[in-house]
Amino acid sequence: MKNKSTRYLSYRIAWMSAILFALILVLLIILTVIAIQNQDYLVLVLGGYLSLIVAAQVFYKWIYRPYKGSAKVLRLFVTGYTIHGLFSQSIFFSPEIEEVTKKVQEIMNTDELFNATKKQAQYLALQNQINPHFLYNTLEGIRGETLNAGLENVAKMTEALATFFRYTISNVENLVTLEDELTNVNNYYIIQRYRFGERLNLSVEYDTENEMEIMSYKLPKLTLQPVVENSIYHGIERKIGKGNVHIKIETTATRLIITISDNGIGMTEERLREIDEKLNRTTLEYIKPDSEAHSGIAAVNVNNRIKLLFGEEYGICMYSTSNVGTDVEITLPLIKKDIKE
Repeated sequence: MKNKSTRYLSYRIAWMSAILFALILVLLIILTVIAIQNQDYLVLVLGGYLSLIVAAQVFYKWIYRPYKGSAKVLRLFVTGYTIHGLFSQSIFFSPEIEEVTKKVQEIMNTDELFNATKKQAQYLALQNQINPHFLYNTLEGIRGETLNAGLENVAKMTEALATFFRYTISNVENLVTLEDELTNVNNYYIIQRYRFGERLNLSVEYDTENEMEIMSYKLPKLTLQPVVENSIYHGIERKIGKGNVHIKIETTATRLIITISDNGIGMTEERLREIDEKLNRTTLEYIKPDSEAHSGIAAVNVNNRIKLLFGEEYGICMYSTSNVGTDVEITLPLIKKDIKE
């Protein structure tokens, strides 16, 4: 394997530039000594030094600084931290590199990628789940039998489970209203209450004066429920005493901000850093095996889907304090119901 200093053209250029600069500097020093001895050509030597300084500044501004900026963007792209930064560069290494970058942009069209991953999600759903209609009909049958037997609590739980499955499985690619998402979260909460009882409490806060408008805003399906599930299983389940999950909905002129808070066990600083690192990356692999779904990956998957749909300025921020609780802030564009999807 070739030495790193000669394997890449950028290193060769750097070495040649350094050697050339050193040779010119040595030559100027020799000329300075001769000029001082002969008391002649001092102005010419001084001009040489000034020219070298100007050349060094031009080299730094025109070549070194743009090179470092481009190298940084490429490193961030390779490690998964940015996609759009690669395509917004104003200076390229060569015309060929610019053409390659444009070609990569065409290949990595977000719409095409999202459609591909959507098809993967649909395939996994078909592979891992029985016929949804059979499931709905079976649950409805169980609910009818339990109502006939006077078991109203079981019937209520079965109804919530059937509604939850129907919402979760069907049309996973669609944008839905905030009202629909909150209804699904409430059905999930009803199911979990049968397990946790009075230990679990869910509350939702928003501006009730603008309720109709707020509830009509649109967001990707299954944005809230996975985060609420994380709050329950990773925060509240291992907590002693009552657990509260609070959903706060706020809007600005252009954004919908939803904060899901819990008073669970929280996270260590190290664990929070690990999740933050994943949240700050833009990765296309947001579909994970079930074995990974319980390790905090759900929020990362939701975050990646939001970024793929709307851009890197949107997504999830997470804040947590050990033994205090966790806040998950979801930032989305403000999309109204009458806007075409």
